[in-house]
Amino acid sequence: MNKHIVFATVFLLVSGTSAAMAGDAAAGKAKSATCAGCHGADGNSANPEWPKLAGQHAAYLEKQLKDFKEGETRSNAMMAPMVATLNEQDMADLAAFYASQTIQAGAADESLVELGEKIYRGGNPATGVAACIGCHGPRGAGNPAANFPSLSGQHAKYVENQLYAFKKGERSNDAGKMMRNTVARMTEEEIKAVASYVQGLH
Repeated sequence: MNKHIVFATVFLLVSGTSAAMAGDAAAGKAKSATCAGCHGADGNSANPEWPKLAGQHAAYLEKQLKDFKEGETRSNAMMAPMVATLNEQDMADLAAFYASQTIQAGAADESLVELGEKIYRGGNPATGVAACIGCHGPRGAGNPAANFPSLSGQHAKYVENQLYAFKKGERSNDAGKMMRNTVARMTEEEIKAVASYVQGLH
């Protein structure tokens, strides 16, 4: 077979697969009814234990859904049955929908802002805690190209819970152990302060 024909065939196959897996926000909205109970109709959860999904990067959301379904690097008894029947297209659609929504701004605890900002922006050189700003940006917008999530406005309690999950090794879906290595050196006070700080970051 002519090499140009082979290339064209492969290109069409790859292009077709990419198109099929592209997220459709409208389809995602229609599929989000079961998610709304915990995460809110627009991805802004009322319970601080559950994450706000609104405005989060689509690729990051897809990865979390896949990791929950796999159940090895990230597991949750409530999420497991929710993702069990989702296929890749469902995940892409849901991710596209929530990424298209606007997160509701939060507020930090004023008594924790000073320490939270210090850790977020400068880390703790004395103990080797890396600055959060390096991956998550000055306003907490994250880095979609590197699949680093947006933290801006996220519930402080949820962020705190996830930091402890990384610290205890209960969550291990961070590339190169970046989160686990960082949070391992953080004190309880630092974790609480930085979690509160990102809640008010925007």
